[in-house]
Amino acid sequence: MKPEGPLFRPVKLTQFPSAVKEFLASTDVPTAAPEDASPESSEGTTPGTTRGPAAGTVGVPVPVDGRTDLTQSLDLAEQLYDTLHRPRPLDLGIVLGADRLPDGLAELAGPLATEWLPEERLADTAAFLRDRPGSLLLIGCYEQLTLDPVRSLLFATYRSRTHALTLLSGRDAASLAWNVAKQYARPTAAIGAVGLFTDTDRPPHLPGVQVHDDRDFERVDIQTAILGTHWRKVAFQGHGKDDSVNLGEFTICGLSPAAEPRPGLLGPRCSYGLPCYKPEDKLVPLHRVPAVEVVLSACNSGPLADLALYDPKYQLLLNALDGPARTVVAAVSVHDSDRPENVAWMRAALTGGDTVDTLNASLAGSHPYPAFLRFGLPDATAPAPEPADHRPDPLLLTVGRRLNALLGSELLPHNHALRPRLTKLARKVDLWVARPTHLADQSAAEIGASLTADLQSLDHVLAGQVAADPEDELMNYPAHFGDRSSLDPEVREVTCHCGRPAQEFTRRGLLPQILDTVCAVCMRCGDVTFRLPEAPSLLAHSADEVPQGGVLEVRAELTAARTGPVRLGLFVPSYLRADATVEPEHAKVRAVGGRPTDVAFRVRFDPATAPQAYYFTVFAVQDLAVSTARRHFGVLPG
Repeated sequence: MKPEGPLFRPVKLTQFPSAVKEFLASTDVPTAAPEDASPESSEGTTPGTTRGPAAGTVGVPVPVDGRTDLTQSLDLAEQLYDTLHRPRPLDLGIVLGADRLPDGLAELAGPLATEWLPEERLADTAAFLRDRPGSLLLIGCYEQLTLDPVRSLLFATYRSRTHALTLLSGRDAASLAWNVAKQYARPTAAIGAVGLFTDTDRPPHLPGVQVHDDRDFERVDIQTAILGTHWRKVAFQGHGKDDSVNLGEFTICGLSPAAEPRPGLLGPRCSYGLPCYKPEDKLVPLHRVPAVEVVLSACNSGPLADLALYDPKYQLLLNALDGPARTVVAAVSVHDSDRPENVAWMRAALTGGDTVDTLNASLAGSHPYPAFLRFGLPDATAPAPEPADHRPDPLLLTVGRRLNALLGSELLPHNHALRPRLTKLARKVDLWVARPTHLADQSAAEIGASLTADLQSLDHVLAGQVAADPEDELMNYPAHFGDRSSLDPEVREVTCHCGRPAQEFTRRGLLPQILDTVCAVCMRCGDVTFRLPEAPSLLAHSADEVPQGGVLEVRAELTAARTGPVRLGLFVPSYLRADATVEPEHAKVRAVGGRPTDVAFRVRFDPATAPQAYYFTVFAVQDLAVSTARRHFGVLPG
């Protein structure tokens, strides 16, 4: 609906009640209540009507007595919004400190919730939420937004699929009325700019998002870029306190030109007559930012009233609420927002996702509490995202641990041929594991594909090196790690490839860079197999004897820990190599995790091979882990 005059009508406080009645009467439309909402309630009210719009729609009244800042915000809002409507109401609404609010304010907020309940219901939050499922709107001046009752509501509704908390507030009754009024406005369709200004990240530039990071702050007039653009959504991320967000030499400032400081409350430097800690010509007054939604992604940018560090005159949240933004998102406390949240927010901003749901879901893998609050009715068109789990793929962590051990345990000498390639992969794994980049710069599929390619290449080189030189330092890992381990008391009964009983046990590394090792010992065959946890297991089957000049058929029984390619090989001791030929030199199979796979080898012996007892070793390489199985046999006179 387009009113005959301005969307927002400044009035005096004495005119406000009658102006509210006039506005509501002129916008008498269905309230779009949920289909299962009861039309009446025994303890609350259900505002709304089913009649069509009345003629002569008037603007939303806002009391602006003595508030030139609000008058300016009304004018700025006219550039952002072009029509009025009754928004879809939330299920439940509660007014905090209703007896302190001017007449007309509760009536103006009436259509924003299907049912209004008395404040006393919040005395027992658990019982209230159990009895009253649904979205909840909490309205009150800032001084009413204290730990009790807001904290319990925040934690009770965090990550809840049956409850969602939304707030409307302001530094005083006039600011609160202004924020209620803005909920009736629809943004102008032409306003579509999305912007991210960050001083702590250099995120990717997604199409459709204006991204400014620290590199831009030195060559771009950020103040003009912010204030000279009509934003649909804009986010400010950086270090700061509850009065400012740092953007290089530029600063998002919370100072209100209208509020009076309260004696006895702490303030920033400027409150004591000192100059600002940043260049004052580069301050960005937050209440003048022309945006439909403002996101304050800095710690403590929206603290509750009894948690605030600074006097309300200087607080970012209140300054933003005094501006034209219909929705303000701020952080109630500290949080770890970085690359994942920036990327998630940009994607949500382009697809209609809700900012608070998106940011809190992304941070759910980092800390167990809600970080962001939403001031303004949600208008998301996309479903709420599932809580993020920033834990990388287990394979990535397994490879990372193995790399740390290979490079940091002194197993490999400093000049080992594989060190440069292992070091390069270790740097990539460290980057992939780091939360600021994991699943942000690259998707899980992209990370997995890159890791797989690196592992296959390195496994191929590693298998070739072991086949060429079984005495390589890498093959000493059982003794090197074992000497720096303690015996796990659990011992498992297994069957040796000779058919006799064997014992399998684990040695636990005593230092972070020492890997656990798994060993199987048979009383006849000795230490038969060695492997790392989560590495392929091997058994080697063959005849016990072979004649001089004969062929020993070997069946390697491989059970991979995970599905994927595995490189295998077979070698004999150095003193037998001149008399024995192994076929094939290498083998590559695609194994299915947990399912045994047979791989055939042949060892051809020279007729002059000395008859005696020998052994051969089958090895398997997967994900930088080498597993071995040793089998004894004898050469008989031909």
